[in-house]
Amino acid sequence: MGNQKDQSTNIWIESLQTIGLSVVLALGIRQFVAEARYIPTGSMEPTLQVNDRLVIEKISYHLTVPERGDIVVFWPPEEFNVPGQPRNAFIKRVIGLPGDTVEVADGQVLVNNVALEEGYIKSPPNYQWGPKTVPPESYLVFGDNRNNSEDSHRWSDPFLPEDQIIGKAVVRFWPPNRLGLLKRQ
Repeated sequence: MGNQKDQSTNIWIESLQTIGLSVVLALGIRQFVAEARYIPTGSMEPTLQVNDRLVIEKISYHLTVPERGDIVVFWPPEEFNVPGQPRNAFIKRVIGLPGDTVEVADGQVLVNNVALEEGYIKSPPNYQWGPKTVPPESYLVFGDNRNNSEDSHRWSDPFLPEDQIIGKAVVRFWPPNRLGLLKRQ
């Protein structure tokens, strides 16, 4: 009789250990490896649509640096944090790398005086900006919907510090008809 009670107790202990380990692994993966994110605004249209769901990987930027064209998730400048509200991450495309001089003029983005070929944008920018040189360990990021994006061209300090980057958007998993890898453009 006592043996049956010990087995019952062991099943509960094993179940709790399994659940506990699962929770720890899930939180560890989300914190250090990858996480799911959704797109709340149209700032990255047409590449990303409102309510798209993405996987953001967090490992590669510990081994390499972001490249022009990468779509990154990051913590925005303090001016966008609303006191008493949860901190929301932004998602934009890397345009300027450390040392680059970037300017927006006549509907084009110029990096080191060379116009970027940007087949991914919604429409050409309708503003003038720069030229500004990206400092070390910082990036310049723009939304693909250039005229409707809270990005580097609107920030009081336009440069995204490298340590504010959470990770790189690598795959869209929702909606199913748009499932696929997000490629650097």
